Amino acid sequence: MDFSFTPEQERIRESTRALVGRFPPEYWRRCDQEERFPQEFWDACAEAGILGVMIPEEYGGSGLGVTEACLILQEVARSDAGMDGSSTVHLSIFGLNPVVKHGSEAQKRRYLPDAAAGRLHVSFAVTEPNAGTDTTRIETFAERRGDRYVVHGRKVFITKAQEAHRLLLLARTTPYDAVRKKTDGMSLFLAPVDPAHVRVKPIPKMGRNAVDTNEVFIEGLEVDAEDLVGTEGRGFYHLLDGLNPERIMIAVEALGIGLGAIERAVAYANQRVVFGRPIGANQGIQMPLADAYAQLKAAELLVYQAAWLYDHGRPCGAEANMAKLRASEAACYAVDVAFQTFGGYAYAREYDIERLYRQVRMTRIAPVSNEMVKNYIGEHVLGLPRSY
Repeated sequence: MDFSFTPEQERIRESTRALVGRFPPEYWRRCDQEERFPQEFWDACAEAGILGVMIPEEYGGSGLGVTEACLILQEVARSDAGMDGSSTVHLSIFGLNPVVKHGSEAQKRRYLPDAAAGRLHVSFAVTEPNAGTDTTRIETFAERRGDRYVVHGRKVFITKAQEAHRLLLLARTTPYDAVRKKTDGMSLFLAPVDPAHVRVKPIPKMGRNAVDTNEVFIEGLEVDAEDLVGTEGRGFYHLLDGLNPERIMIAVEALGIGLGAIERAVAYANQRVVFGRPIGANQGIQMPLADAYAQLKAAELLVYQAAWLYDHGRPCGAEANMAKLRASEAACYAVDVAFQTFGGYAYAREYDIERLYRQVRMTRIAPVSNEMVKNYIGEHVLGLPRSY
């Protein structure tokens, strides 16, 4: 059993740390306050090859795995960028994985090089207002008409739809009532964001304001049949090659935010003197910080176990979900402990704890709520009756 990273993986971590270090906290505060996409950071990540880390080399990427992607995202989230930075790039890292795994050769050659180079923004368009976590109940429908499909529907909580050129869009091609198995009859498309047929409406929100979240309304959108990813009716199964990496990557982003918050709190506790000594000497400060750090490090083991399993082609649904659960809970606790350590100064923007506090809470509800993760573990790991 070897828990060490390879020299190449350590270089990836160090180079990412150097890259994010070029963007000071003032940059991320402005992006948050102005609700502005961090284009300069995106461009730097594209130049460094971060966007194509999981795209095969023959299509312009690095051909690496989820483990390397996690090392990158953990460093981004741990830095001043927090989730504003990690969410900027994580969709480009994992979002096209279903295309890598199931797309045609023509699709790979047409889209993957541009995605790796940062010229193509793609959004994940799955969630719907009347379906929520029950993906089988989506209502967006794609009707085949000759050599194209015509799509009507509505999506919600779609990240980066304002920047997107394409949507990795899940739609029904067979009505729910006409399939024998409810996960059948859905198809996956790389659909164009045609403003004549796609309307994007921003959702004002609490945090992660540098990266937009949106409702998407689709009316009569034409999608070429050659932009169908994989096999018609098998889109749900193709999508799984994006869902497990997504859970792992959300977990590692939460982990990064939590570790970054603890580092800030430890530094503050060492230099803040009250009653003649650093507040870090007080057990009321020291013990919660130690507890939070221990929880984060335990979650870290589960995160990288899940990544290792995925990279070695092994089943990892349980581990990916458990990593997301444990890392998000540990991160929320860690940021809360950091907030308490700073006391009243935590409310001040200059210390960035309030920004992390607003961001990290999302990791407990996205891309799936922790309650649904527990349902998954209960049913699929423990063998308990389905609870929903």
